[in-house]
Amino acid sequence: MGGSGTAGRAFTALLARDLRVIRRSFGMFVVQAVMQPFSFAFIFAYVIPAASGAALTATGPHYATTLAPGLLAVCVTIQAVTATITPLIAEFGPGREIEDRLLAPLRTTTLGLQKITSSTVQAMLAGLIVLPVTLLVHAPGQAPELTFDNWALFLLVLTCAALFGSSLGLLLGTLIEIQQANLLFATVRVPLAMLGCAYFSWESLDGTPWLQVLTLIDPVTYMSEALRAVLTPDVAHLPLAVSLPVLLTGTAVLGLCGLLRFRRRAVL
Repeated sequence: MGGSGTAGRAFTALLARDLRVIRRSFGMFVVQAVMQPFSFAFIFAYVIPAASGAALTATGPHYATTLAPGLLAVCVTIQAVTATITPLIAEFGPGREIEDRLLAPLRTTTLGLQKITSSTVQAMLAGLIVLPVTLLVHAPGQAPELTFDNWALFLLVLTCAALFGSSLGLLLGTLIEIQQANLLFATVRVPLAMLGCAYFSWESLDGTPWLQVLTLIDPVTYMSEALRAVLTPDVAHLPLAVSLPVLLTGTAVLGLCGLLRFRRRAVL
C-alpha cells in the first residue's frame, strides 16, 4: 500500500477514468439521464395541460413550476444510486473480483469513497443535463417559473442530493446479491420516485395527513423540497433548515454504513 501521495494520485486516476468512460459513451449517458424526466415532463407538463386547455392547478404557479425541481431530484437520485450499484453487482458476483482494488494502491475504505465520489459527479452531471429539459418541455404559456439567483446554494443542494443517492447506492449494493438486482430496482426505484414529492409538493398533501407523513420516509422528498426552496421559492415547500440537515445526516449515516459493509464484503 502506497503513501498518501500515491493513494491520492490513484484516487484521482480512477475518477478520471470514470469520467473518460462517460465521455466516450456520452450519447448513451444523456439518453439514460434524460429519458424518464423528459417522459414525465412531456406527459404532465405538456400533454395533459394542452389537452385540457388549462394548467393542472386552478390557482397558484403552473404545475410545471412544481414539477421541475422534483424531476431534477428524481434524476439525480436514480443516476447516483444506479451508478454506484451497477458496478458493485458485478464486483460482488460469483468471481468476487474488485478490479479497482487490483489496479490501484488504495485502502478498501478509500476505494469505497472513490465510488461514492464518482457516482456523485455522474449524478450532478446528469442533473445539469436534465435541467434544460425541465425548462423547455411544457404546454404553451405554462413555462416553469424557476429562479437562479443563488447558483452556489443550488449547487450545494444538488451536491447534497447526489451524495445522498451515492451513499444509499453503496449501502444497497453491498446488501444484495446479483440475483436480487432486478428485485431491488423494482422495489426501490419506483417508490423512491413516486413517493418522493417529485410530482407534487409536500404541502399539497395537507388533506391526506397519513400520506404526508409517509413521504417523509422517502429521501427524495427532502431533495425535491430543497430544490423547490432554491428554484421555486413561491411554491410552498419544506424549509431548507429542515431538508438540508436531513440530507447531510442521512448521507453521513448511509455513507458510513455503506463503507463498513463494502470493506467487510471486499475482504470476504
